Amino acid sequence: MTATHLLRQHAEQQYAEELAELAKADDRPKPSGWKLSPWAVRTYLLGGQLPSGFQVGAKYIGNARLVEIAVATLATDRALLLYGVPGTAKSWLSEHLAAAISGDSTLLVQGTAGTDESALRYGWNYARLLAEGPSEGAMVPSPVMRAMRDGKLARLEELTRMPSEVQDALITVLSEKTLPVPELSVEVQAHSGFNVIATANNRDRGVNELSSALLRRFNTVVLPVPDTMEQEVEIVEKRVGELGRALALPAEKPAMEEIRRVVTLFRELRGGATLDGAMKLKTPSGALSTAEIISVMNGGLAMAGYYGDGVLKAGDLAAGLTGAIMKDPVQDRVVWLEYLKTVVKERDGWKDLYRACMEVL
Repeated sequence: MTATHLLRQHAEQQYAEELAELAKADDRPKPSGWKLSPWAVRTYLLGGQLPSGFQVGAKYIGNARLVEIAVATLATDRALLLYGVPGTAKSWLSEHLAAAISGDSTLLVQGTAGTDESALRYGWNYARLLAEGPSEGAMVPSPVMRAMRDGKLARLEELTRMPSEVQDALITVLSEKTLPVPELSVEVQAHSGFNVIATANNRDRGVNELSSALLRRFNTVVLPVPDTMEQEVEIVEKRVGELGRALALPAEKPAMEEIRRVVTLFRELRGGATLDGAMKLKTPSGALSTAEIISVMNGGLAMAGYYGDGVLKAGDLAAGLTGAIMKDPVQDRVVWLEYLKTVVKERDGWKDLYRACMEVL
């Protein structure tokens, strides 16, 4: 299957040209096992112009210092934990860090309540195990083991969703940089370039909290929600445009006014007050993240493209907005109705959104 037919390319595929240009221009010192220097990784993530005039686009829009801390951490022997509320680009940053540093973002373990130790250590091909007994050929290495062997970054998503006994399997890997295989009386030792990037969101605090022994082996970087309205609008505009092109949605690029209106709505409900501070608001139970704004906008574009005239209107956004805000059908309905009647209805130029949202409630 060609790259043009892929629904979603890996970061190293989608941005292969930028990574190649950075590699050509990169004359800075590189940590052992890295494809690019920390300077080039920073440029890849935050964007910038190379000496050749080639423009690298920003992948992460936010605090540059947090990106520098994350990159510097991975150049040491400490693992990196990206922490924050849902939708603050933890997985996005993790993928692009792995793509720039290792050239491979696919060594991924997705944490769930059903994740077992084999996802972090190794499993077995049971047909070969029965035929041959324990052997290296019968062993199925985990992404973590493959990252250790190849000197690459392993990515662990939603670490706090994993059971505590599975989390503990990481301690030897992170402290000793080895992975014992008792069945074969051997161990896999990490090669230069190996490290771990984990993500966790603070809405899951208390599900499977990290032990102090494990937490000590991570350097934690907290990713905040976008600081300013302009920053969040820029993120939404960029990602909506990228996803719209990837999905080939038959709709026009959304007007900046429509993006600003949805971002305003989310920021006010998230913050519990109107942007001018004139009115206090009840907050819904959901996180109301930037990622959800992007989802609402793309859903609206699909509605406009397939069931409208291709121009994004309030009616195309209403159902998506309501679904994103009303996570609790009882409590959040009260919050949403109050906001619609006291803010949206009274705001100049927002009457169309008020009518459209009331129709789907």
